[in-house]
Amino acid sequence: MQRWVRGRPAHPPNSPTFLTYTPDGTKLITAGSNNVIRVYQTGSDGEPTNIDDCQENNTALAATNDRFIVGAEDGSVCVYSLKTYLYDSLLTRCTLPIRDIALSPDGIWAAVASDELDVKIIDTRDMTNVLYIRDLPKPPKHISFHPSGSYLAISCTDGILYVYSISTETPVLSNKFDGLIRRLEADDEKSSRVIWHPDGRVFAVPTATRDVQVYSQGDGQKQRTFSGGHMGDITALAWSPNAALLATAASDRKILIWETKSQKIITRYDYSGVVNLAWHPQENIFSFVTSEGELFIYPDFLPAEHLPLLKQPQQPAPLIRDPLSETSGNARETLTNGSKHVSGVRARGRGTPDTLDDILGPESGGEEDDFVEDDDGAGYLDGINGYGKRSFDLVDGFDGRDAKRRATYQSWQPEIHRPFQPGSTPWRGNRRYLCLNLTGFVWTVDQDSHHTITVEFYDREFHRDFHFTDPYLYDKACLNEHGTLFSCPPSDSNPAMIFYRPHETWTSRADWRTHLPAGEDVTSISLSDSYITVTTSTNYIRIFTLFGLPLKVYRQKSSPTVTCVSWRDYILTMGNGPVGAAGCTSLLYTIENLKRDEVCQSEDIVALPPSTTLKSVFWSDDGDPCIYDSSGVLLVLLHWRSPGQARWVPLLDTKTLERLRGGKREESYWPVAVAQGKFHCIILKGGDQYPYFPKPLLSEFEFKIPCTAAALQEADENSTATEGPRLEESFIRSSLMLSLMEDLVHATNASHARAEIGRREIEGDKLLLQLLNVECREGEERGMKALEIVGLMRDRSGKMLEAAGKVAGRYGRGLLQEKIGEVAERRLMGLDEEEDVG
Repeated sequence: MQRWVRGRPAHPPNSPTFLTYTPDGTKLITAGSNNVIRVYQTGSDGEPTNIDDCQENNTALAATNDRFIVGAEDGSVCVYSLKTYLYDSLLTRCTLPIRDIALSPDGIWAAVASDELDVKIIDTRDMTNVLYIRDLPKPPKHISFHPSGSYLAISCTDGILYVYSISTETPVLSNKFDGLIRRLEADDEKSSRVIWHPDGRVFAVPTATRDVQVYSQGDGQKQRTFSGGHMGDITALAWSPNAALLATAASDRKILIWETKSQKIITRYDYSGVVNLAWHPQENIFSFVTSEGELFIYPDFLPAEHLPLLKQPQQPAPLIRDPLSETSGNARETLTNGSKHVSGVRARGRGTPDTLDDILGPESGGEEDDFVEDDDGAGYLDGINGYGKRSFDLVDGFDGRDAKRRATYQSWQPEIHRPFQPGSTPWRGNRRYLCLNLTGFVWTVDQDSHHTITVEFYDREFHRDFHFTDPYLYDKACLNEHGTLFSCPPSDSNPAMIFYRPHETWTSRADWRTHLPAGEDVTSISLSDSYITVTTSTNYIRIFTLFGLPLKVYRQKSSPTVTCVSWRDYILTMGNGPVGAAGCTSLLYTIENLKRDEVCQSEDIVALPPSTTLKSVFWSDDGDPCIYDSSGVLLVLLHWRSPGQARWVPLLDTKTLERLRGGKREESYWPVAVAQGKFHCIILKGGDQYPYFPKPLLSEFEFKIPCTAAALQEADENSTATEGPRLEESFIRSSLMLSLMEDLVHATNASHARAEIGRREIEGDKLLLQLLNVECREGEERGMKALEIVGLMRDRSGKMLEAAGKVAGRYGRGLLQEKIGEVAERRLMGLDEEEDVG
C-alpha cells in the first residue's frame, strides 16, 4: 500500500511554483510568487534555508552545485550563491516576463526565454558573451538543452518546436517541427516542454491527446508512445536519471510512473494540482510542487519491487527500431581476421612467435600473462589451456581477438546511401506523405492503433478520391493514372506485404495483396503502366504484373539497394557501389527494359559531387531519368538507351534562381516532376526540409542550364550586355532537348515525334541566327566565331544559310558573307558530309 506524504507549505497558493535539484543532489530549491526562495538539504527534516531578498513573482528556476538562477515577471534574471545564500549578480534583464531558464549540461551557458520573440544564451562566466536566437514568430514557452549541450529545443506558444544548433557563434536552425506540440498560452499550466532522453537520440513531448510521444532527434519521426494513462492534460514530465522510468503529472490528479522499455504504467499516485516535478539525481527520492504552493518530498518513492529499475545503468532510447540493439538480417559477414567465426586453429595460433600480437609486444597498461604463477594448484589461473595460455573464453571474448585490437580494426565503417522512397516524407506530428506527384497525393495519419490513408487526385473529373482504414501500417506508396501501390513492413504476426489497388478495370475492381518471404523487408517500390517493381532488404528485385503475377526475381549487383523508379517497360534501380576516397560508397544505377529483357545501362555511376546526397529520382513525362540532389541541381540522363553512352546533364540549378538572388528569400525546393519542359516542385520556406499539411501548392520553373555566370543573370530583353550569353544558354538547352527527342525517335520509331524533331531543329537554327546577329554587331574581329556559329546550323534546305548571309550583309561584313556562301555551296553539294565521315 502506498504511503501518503504530507505537503510542506513553501509558497503562496494559486500561483506557479518551481523546483529543481542541484546536479549532485545535495540541495532542493523552490521558488514561487513571493520574494522568498527556499533551499532544502537532502536527507534533513529541518527547516529550509530562506533567501528573502529576492524579486517577487518568480517564473523560472535552474541550478548548478554552487549557484542557482531565477527569473521573474519583471524580466530580471538573477544569480544567487549556494555557498553564502546571498544575491550574486544580475545575469540579464528582459522587457517582458521571463518564462523559462535552462542550463547547459556543463553549467556554463544559461538560456533565457521570455515573452519577447528571441532567446538569449548567456555565458555565466562572462555575461557580455551572449548568443541570440532572434525573430521567433511567437514567444517561447519552454526551452531545453540537448544532453550534449550543442542543441537547444524551443517550444513556442504557436505549437511549433524549433531545434537550434548552438555550437557556433551564430545559432543555426537545425530542425523545425510543426504539429508535434500543442498551442498554449505562455502562462498556461499545461506543458509542451521537450525532455531529452539522456542519450540524446530522442525527445519526448506531451500531446493534445494527453499522451507522451517520443520522436527521434534527427528527423522528427514518431517513435514509442506512452498512452492511455491520463484523463487530463499533462502538466509536468521527467525522465529518471537512468532513463529507465518516466514520470508524468496531469490535471486528472494523478502522477504516473512508466517503464521506458515497455511504455507500461508500473505505479500511480494520487496528488492534485502538480505543476512541476523532479527525480533525485542518485537516490530513490521524488519531489514535486503544486499550484497551491506546497512541496512534497517523497523518500523511498518507488516500491521495492520496482526499485531495481532505478538502479540499472542508463537505458537506451525507446526507438521503434534501435540500430544500437538490432542486427540487420542482411548484414555482411566479417572476414576471419575481423570479428566472426574465428576457427579454433587460428585461435590457438595466436601464441606462436609469428603472430601479430607477439610482433607488436604487450599492450601498454595490460596485465602480463605470467604475473601470477599457479605453483600450488590453487586455481589462480583457472582457464589455462593445454598450450600454457589462458583459455579462449577468458582472454578473447567471443571472437578470438583482443578487445582493444578488435575496436581498432572495427572503428571505421564506410558511409552508405540509405534506402528511400521517392516522393515520400518522414513523419511530422502524426502525418506524413507517402507519395507526391503530378497525379495526386497519398498521405497517412497515425491513429495509434491503426493508420488512415487518403488518396487525392488533381483531376477529379477523371478520378475519384478515396479514403480507407489501414490496419497494416503501410509506409510506402506509388500513384499513377491506373492504380495505387502500397507496401508495409513486417510485423510480429505478418511478413512484409504488397497491396495494389487499380482505379478502374473493365471487370470488377481486382485489388490484390502478396506477402514477401519471412525476414525480407521492402526498401522501395515503383509503379509503371506495365509493371510493379519491389526492391528488398535481401537485395532482391521482384517484378510483378499489374494484377499480381510474379514475373522476375533476381539479385541486384550493387548493394545494399537504395531505390527504384519505373516508366512504361523500363525500370531504374540504384544501389551502393565501391567505397570512394572520401569513405562513402558510390551510388550506382542500372536501367533495364523488362519487356525486351535488355540492359540499357549496367552499374553506371550517379554523378553526385562530394558531400552531396540524392534527394529524389524520377522519370520525366517524355521518359527520361532525372535526379535532384541536395545542392539543388536538377539533372537529366542523356543517351541512356545506348550502353556506355549515358551522361548526367544539368537542367536547372535552383540556387541561381532570380528569386533567391541577393538573399531575397530563404527557401528550398521539394522535387515533384519534370513535365511539359518545366521543373515542378513544392517551395519550402525557411528551414523546412519536407512539405507538410495543409496540402501544398505546386510551383514550376523553366529550365536554365548553368553555362556561364553571365547567362544566369536576369536582364532586360533589350540589354546587349547579356543578350549573347542568354542566347548561348538557350541554344545549349535547345540542343539538349533535341538530343533527348532524337534518342526517343531512334529507340521507338515514334512517327509523331519526327515532326517535333524538325520543329526543334528549326528552333535551334533560329537561336544560332540570333547569335550570329549579335556577333556581327559586335565587330569585324568576331568574324571567326560568327562563321563557327553558321557551321552549327542543321538546316539542309539552304534557307537558314541564306538568312545568315543577309545578316552579315546588313552589318557590312562582306568577307564573312562570302565565307557563309561557300559553306552553303559545300553543304548543297554534300561536301561537308564527306568531311564529317572522313
